Amino acid sequence: MFKFIILIIISLSTITDDKLSYINRYKEIAIIEMKRTGIPASIKLAQGILETAGGTGTLAIEANNHFGIKCKNYWKGDTYYHKDDDLDEKGDLIKSCFRSYQNPIDSYVDHSNFIKHNITYSTLINSGNIDYKYWARGLQYYGYASDPAYADKLISLIERYNLDTFDN
Repeated sequence: MFKFIILIIISLSTITDDKLSYINRYKEIAIIEMKRTGIPASIKLAQGILETAGGTGTLAIEANNHFGIKCKNYWKGDTYYHKDDDLDEKGDLIKSCFRSYQNPIDSYVDHSNFIKHNITYSTLINSGNIDYKYWARGLQYYGYASDPAYADKLISLIERYNLDTFDN
């Protein structure tokens, strides 16, 4: 029983360390992109943590894709195929096309451009609002992710790690 408790403690500290390490690694680019585009740094960091499991997810490691952005029909860059939520005509899970980047910074910049230049998110961009709750709920409302709890997960990460301090 004692060994089991120790393993749980080690697992929990590793999860926290991965997320804190992720924040420390990418906070500066998140702030730079916030200044360039108006997307709150807290939102970018929370999305990055959530989409990459704190930087440990396959998509981040194999494709430097930190935001789960799929190829779309207009994407001209590198690609990476990974099972996600796309189904074939029989309802079977198939590999989805995701954008692949040379490095994580390219992923951060493309995420900003994807949001800023996509009419779907124009209300968020044009609002000038940097309130993380507004953005989290807006991203969910406009369909950024299929998870119905996406906004709550982003808000929880932002509040747990005080990511909103990077928005000022």
